[in-house]
Amino acid sequence: MLLKRIQLGLIHVAVAMTLVPINSTLNRVMINELAISATVVAMLASLPYLFAPMQVAIGAYSDRHPVFGLRRTPYIVLGLILCVTGVVISPLAAYSLAGGNLWGYLIAVLAFGAWGMGYNLSSVSYLSLADDISKENERGKTIAVMWFMMIVGIIFTAIAISRMVDPYTPAALEKSFLVVGGTALIFGLLGLIRLEPGSTGQPKSRSYTIKEMTSAITANPVAKLFFIYLWLLLAAILGQDILLEPFGAQAFGMTVRETTRITSLWGVFVLAAILLAGALEGRIPRRSMAQTGNIGALLGFLVIMASGGMGSLSIFYTGVALLGIGTGLSTVANLSLMFDLTVPEKVGLFIGAWGLSNALSRLTGSVLGGVVRDVVTQVTGVPLSGYMVVFGIEAGLMVVAILMLSRIDVASFRRQAEAPSVFERAAMTD
Repeated sequence: MLLKRIQLGLIHVAVAMTLVPINSTLNRVMINELAISATVVAMLASLPYLFAPMQVAIGAYSDRHPVFGLRRTPYIVLGLILCVTGVVISPLAAYSLAGGNLWGYLIAVLAFGAWGMGYNLSSVSYLSLADDISKENERGKTIAVMWFMMIVGIIFTAIAISRMVDPYTPAALEKSFLVVGGTALIFGLLGLIRLEPGSTGQPKSRSYTIKEMTSAITANPVAKLFFIYLWLLLAAILGQDILLEPFGAQAFGMTVRETTRITSLWGVFVLAAILLAGALEGRIPRRSMAQTGNIGALLGFLVIMASGGMGSLSIFYTGVALLGIGTGLSTVANLSLMFDLTVPEKVGLFIGAWGLSNALSRLTGSVLGGVVRDVVTQVTGVPLSGYMVVFGIEAGLMVVAILMLSRIDVASFRRQAEAPSVFERAAMTD
């Protein structure tokens, strides 16, 4: 089983590798070097999350429509190809967009849209595959291996890109994206070799409509609270993705190589926090660990804001470290809490609902960050002020999420969730 976990991890790494150049390095180049509006960049970065609701349909479709006896592998391959295609053409899209012509916008939508479609197609498929081939009591270990490998992959990808783009030139950027895309495709295909057993029999799961998921959330007070909690928490933690590297360039005059390394520094502390969370699993209540991570991320935002006001690079790195530690602890604990907030008969329904909350939060964070940064900068005439206001809003969202977490009661959730839904009651009367 260890070999299969490593193979699943390679697929997870492959998709994550394509995220680093398109969502970190390219964002900084577009905003800082090419002077493209942060609002436009945020809109492009949000495209993958607009497509996120399709994950529910993809998962249900692949359950029922195997290709050559394989329910997941063909969809993973197609998703990887789309991810790599988006990464490879994204530098061309950025430079065309900077030219201000219509073709630039069309190519940019094509590049980010291809990556977004590929991300949603592949991620739901390989997570479903992980569920298919893992025993129930082994899923935690499978997730730990996959996420560990993913963070290591992100760190090394960020380091590799930082070396390849030093000194920065358009040709160096295009070459680095091509190398990362090709490497990701190789990793993903290696991970798929003889991984999925041929499917037999009828699919074991059913699909859920948006109406059913909405009803499951609104009819359960704890589920509704957790949905909003996840939305606010992840909008804050993930919303800084498109702005952290441009902020480093604006506040401290960092080069492309130096800002790309911010991702690797953040990843090191996320990785350390994940290992710590794994070691403490079962010893500390999950909600306490999640709260510790949330507070750490809040402190990270506050310290990053202070670094901009004081012009201190060392304080900035401290803030990035705190944000990484908080993100790691919060990710592991909230992922575990998310699985606690399901019931055996309705796992697909609630996991689908939490997935929609995740997608909505990423969309909110990306758009909010880009639009607010641009508006504040235009009003004040001070570029740094836009970043400071965005980080302040994200800190405020963290405070609200921290207060909400104390009201989430797993036992109360299960009592409500195990009761027949309106759909099930209607079915029983038919």
